[in-house]
Amino acid sequence: MSICDVGPRDGLQNDKVTLDPKTRAELCTRLAATGLKRIEAVSFVHPKLVPQMAGAEEVFAHLPTDDGVAYSSLVLNRKGLDRALETSTTEIHVAYPVTDTFAQRNQNVTVEQAAQIATEIIQATDLKVTATISVAFGCPFEGKVDPGLVIEHALRMAEAGADEVILADTIGVGTPHQVKHLVPEALKGGKPLGLHLHNTRNTGYANAYAGLEHGATVFDASVGGLGGCPFAPRATGNIATEDLIYLLENEGVETGIDLDALIEVAHWLSSTMGKDLPGLVQRAGNFG
Repeated sequence: MSICDVGPRDGLQNDKVTLDPKTRAELCTRLAATGLKRIEAVSFVHPKLVPQMAGAEEVFAHLPTDDGVAYSSLVLNRKGLDRALETSTTEIHVAYPVTDTFAQRNQNVTVEQAAQIATEIIQATDLKVTATISVAFGCPFEGKVDPGLVIEHALRMAEAGADEVILADTIGVGTPHQVKHLVPEALKGGKPLGLHLHNTRNTGYANAYAGLEHGATVFDASVGGLGGCPFAPRATGNIATEDLIYLLENEGVETGIDLDALIEVAHWLSSTMGKDLPGLVQRAGNFG
């Protein structure tokens, strides 16, 4: 079981509040102190496109290099990878969508071009690489996505050498029925399989549990339930890390994460951003 908190990247990339690199680094270290071992710290994208992610190198300059935590970087092209490799990042995350309209709006490429770029990134580094298949459950522009196409790209990334493959419900339209089909099929690639889930339509946690039951072992989540995609209309928050931990721990799944400490991080982030966060457990508190 592996949980990656994507709050410092996906949680903040679409928010009206922009945090400076030092504060984003502090968020990472506060998350690490709760027992989280994987944190997506930054994305290496042009600051004009996603100004909330400006100063990625500076974030890493404020992060420890010896605390046993994997601080990862999202990269979308070779230039982003080259920038990431100049930092202390220990994991590379690459993502691309499987619909041409989304690929064009998000990365200004076709799906085939995006897949080729992802393959190049995977094969250009010896660091651990996670490949995420975006809009795997539905696209805001093209609607339903052929599950066969999703599986084709998941297997392709596994064959290309990705260390793990993530299926992303980028706009939060997925249901457990889809999860139960996609996860076992994608596992045929022979690599650990994970889910990146949004709770836009209140199905995120049901999808996470269905994934757990059908072989998913990697889960992305965002502290406080922050998140969204600047290129996806009406895309709202990721599943909240503390809500996911509450569910897993009370189902007997050991995560090694201090839930009470994580709730305090969510409270700190809420105060820092000057607004309430959508996660529920950080509002209601732990129980038992």
